[in-house]
Amino acid sequence: MRALTHCFLLFVTGVCLVAVLACSTETGSDLYKTAEFEELQNNKEHAIQLYETIIKKFPDSDYADKARKKLVELQE
Repeated sequence: MRALTHCFLLFVTGVCLVAVLACSTETGSDLYKTAEFEELQNNKEHAIQLYETIIKKFPDSDYADKARKKLVELQE
């Protein structure tokens, strides 16, 4: 039961984090942090979407370079 409660709290925290970031002006940093969080939550598909968004919105940034590397790792 405690594990279930812990997982639920992590899920709610993640949803809140995504909601807050979605309402604000997104930066490469914000999207990258959210993508990493999604990976930790085993939401691989959403993490991939976020990394792809970083590459599209901020193609010349350091975060785009990091996102490209993460995509390679996730697709292995």
